[in-house]
Amino acid sequence: MHIQSSTFDFLDDLKQNNDRDWFHSHRERYESALENVTDFIAHLIDRLSIVDPHINQGISAKKCLFRIYRDIRFSKNKQPYKSWFAAGISIDGRKLEGPEYYIHFGADECYLAVGYWRPNKRHLEAIRQEIDYDADGLLEALRKGAWNASDLSQHDQLKRPPAGYQNDHEHIDLIKHRSFILHKELSREQLVAGTALDTVMNSYESMLPFKMFLHTAIDQ
Repeated sequence: MHIQSSTFDFLDDLKQNNDRDWFHSHRERYESALENVTDFIAHLIDRLSIVDPHINQGISAKKCLFRIYRDIRFSKNKQPYKSWFAAGISIDGRKLEGPEYYIHFGADECYLAVGYWRPNKRHLEAIRQEIDYDADGLLEALRKGAWNASDLSQHDQLKRPPAGYQNDHEHIDLIKHRSFILHKELSREQLVAGTALDTVMNSYESMLPFKMFLHTAIDQ
């Protein structure tokens, strides 16, 4: 199972012709690309259900996919469509408050990620508390997949320690995170190859111990 070259061709052309008339005149290409991505996500869910107890085969691939239509109501960018397909896979499609798998197939970039983006207040406090109590557990979970703390996304951190923590805390850099995410870029060549599903799964399995640490922290 893989992403077809024609899917990327559609996204490339959509990026260059991002208007409703072009989209409607190429709707069959869109439907074909969407079917390809949906099938890939369905196979991915099946594979994830084997290794992750939080994922089951009953999860709908369609529920995991993000819409290609952009919300332009409050945006300066009035292009009506995204030039990518993306999916978030969790216990309940892409709407669960908790750790999830994410995958992005775009005209400009392709990547996958695992983690928890902007946890709610209760979950964020629980994750920080778990790091405070057991930072070694987090570091070991990362090491199991050949990752380390510096691999966590650095784009969403507090500048100052959160309430209840001091700047001299041994693991304050981890505690300052507001999102906890591992990320890996993918090439088109990897995704159109016949081994694409294996490539994605190998990366996800390396991130699984980290994901399980987050589940444990929020008692999920």
